[in-house]
Amino acid sequence: MIQELDSLDVNILQLLSDNARKPYLEVARETGVSGAAIHQRVAKLQQMGVIKGSETLVSPESIGYDTCAYLGVYVKDPQSFDNLLEKLKDIPEVVECHLTTGQYDMLIKVYAKNNTDLYDIIHNKFHSLNLGRTETIISFKELFKRQLPIKETIKK
Repeated sequence: MIQELDSLDVNILQLLSDNARKPYLEVARETGVSGAAIHQRVAKLQQMGVIKGSETLVSPESIGYDTCAYLGVYVKDPQSFDNLLEKLKDIPEVVECHLTTGQYDMLIKVYAKNNTDLYDIIHNKFHSLNLGRTETIISFKELFKRQLPIKETIKK
């Protein structure tokens, strides 16, 4: 559902998307409103579900995870989907899981220490989940990642 945002909401989202750690007083100065107004607006945006949170991003390579892979997953038994999803959440190397159309039932992003570790994750953790099968694509390097641009959706 598209949320109706005014120009102040859009400005706040743009500033915080660029830097989630930007102090609210700095956001207030840049938008020309009080710090209290920024706190209230951010709380409103969180309550509306527009702001889902903020996070500290850790470089996987810096903590020993040099291999990134995407697994296309075929689900053998669609009735077991919810159970499968819960089991995937228990595998710490799985960082994303998407329900998809087309060739795969799910697309899963996995980090591993190296290719040997990836092999162990796939053959020891994934195959025990009773999947139909998986197809693996190894990413050599993430070239870029970004937030969607914030567009104004002012109620007219």
